[in-house]
Amino acid sequence: MRLFRRCTRISILSLLAISVFTPVFLLSFRLKNLNTDASKDFVEDLSILEKSRPEGVQHSRSIQSHLWRPLDEKVKEMKDKVIRAKAYLSFAPPDSNSHFVKEIKLRIKELERAMGDVTKDSGLSRRATQKMKAMDGTLLKASRIYPDCSAMVNTLRAMTYNAEEQLRSQRDQTSFLVQLAARTTPKGLHCLSMQLTTEYFALQSEEREFPNQHKLQDPDLYHFAVFSDNVLACSVVVNTTVSTAKDPEKIVFHIVTDSLNLPAMSMWFLMNPPGKATIQIQSIDSFEWLSIKYNEDQQKQKGLDPRYASVLNHLRFYLPDIFPSVNKIVFLDHDVVVRKDLTRLWHINIKGKVNGAVETCVEGEPSFRRMDMFINFTDPSVATRFDANTCTWAYGMNVFDLQEWRKRNLTALYHKYLELGSKRPLLKAGSLPLGWMTFYKHTHALDKTWHLLGLGYDSGVTRAQIEQAAVIHYDGVMKPWLDIGIQKYKSYWNRHVSYEHPYLQQCNLHE
Repeated sequence: MRLFRRCTRISILSLLAISVFTPVFLLSFRLKNLNTDASKDFVEDLSILEKSRPEGVQHSRSIQSHLWRPLDEKVKEMKDKVIRAKAYLSFAPPDSNSHFVKEIKLRIKELERAMGDVTKDSGLSRRATQKMKAMDGTLLKASRIYPDCSAMVNTLRAMTYNAEEQLRSQRDQTSFLVQLAARTTPKGLHCLSMQLTTEYFALQSEEREFPNQHKLQDPDLYHFAVFSDNVLACSVVVNTTVSTAKDPEKIVFHIVTDSLNLPAMSMWFLMNPPGKATIQIQSIDSFEWLSIKYNEDQQKQKGLDPRYASVLNHLRFYLPDIFPSVNKIVFLDHDVVVRKDLTRLWHINIKGKVNGAVETCVEGEPSFRRMDMFINFTDPSVATRFDANTCTWAYGMNVFDLQEWRKRNLTALYHKYLELGSKRPLLKAGSLPLGWMTFYKHTHALDKTWHLLGLGYDSGVTRAQIEQAAVIHYDGVMKPWLDIGIQKYKSYWNRHVSYEHPYLQQCNLHE
């Protein structure tokens, strides 16, 4: 009897010791059918992605809150009993079909079915309580059949290890699938581009002209720039900027794309002109001077991630060359939605600086960045030129004083840092760290309500923050036009897409 009580106490203590791993076991139940077959893994992972809505590789706040939310005591007790029952079941021979094995399998099935997805005691039915009592009787019987406590502890430890391995594998696969989805053009968008391209080449040359082209070089107007190959994303940026402006007839939008997407981009805006605003669509191939400079830059970026070495990504460092007659311009990323009049930015005094941007240096915020996260401060040439504690800032919505830019010759400075980075590991891939270095001490901090970050990775962005923001930014991999986008933020983007358009209907593009 003493031995039995002693074993019982040890079993209880063992269960309490592993209770911290309960969330891991909860996820393992969802993955219980996971096997080594690659195709099945991918199908199951995709379904988990859609149901769980992961919010990013490094910012999956909603997933964590879902897995780690506190459970009511009775629900937790039931789950612990299922774990104990499975541990006892593992003691039986693999091919055993004894009365006890049948009974414990039945109790596990009944209790799991009775619990369902309930996480609070208030959601439990009377039937669930009855099934738990039946499980108690079976567990008592099991403790008599298998009185060896050390075997129970070892089995639970092995179950914990296996669950952790499954979770680690699942996270790796989820990360891979999210990154893959972010880099892949959805079939519907590809279809739309093909439709528009076909229509564009059916036009006469005079039908391809946009109106009001005499305004393109007028420095007294409000100039905006977007560099992108995504037709639908550009349409949202342009439409929201124009619709929120007090004087839309004074807006000039400059879109630069690649030669492959130039016909589709042009056709879309010929069919859907931006109201009273003026629009210009250009191809990077039209900048003859750029081909020489960019080929040199590309050679210097051989060690960088190819995703960030595209000409459209680095074209922002040539704004004064692209728009020689423009004195001030607002540069927008294609994954933003404009909610308030941005022409007010022209009336902000950026105090002789070149770049006006929202800062990202508040610790604790999801958008927090430090210079040394992306720039190698162990390099003497960096350590002597820069302060690692200098406040960082974001791309996505920036106001640039091109006159000051030309005076300070910052494009040449960009080339200098690019050259340094090609010789030794100076910075991580991307235009952001190069921007921090190029515009170091040349950036003026804008009020944070001008530019709200995080809708492409952080599910913690509140509705109040969105309502206050002039621009909301879907930075991160979870873009609103992708299936993996954060569902609760998609409506802010979808409402500006003309889903009733015949081409979108034909290409199966819908909310």
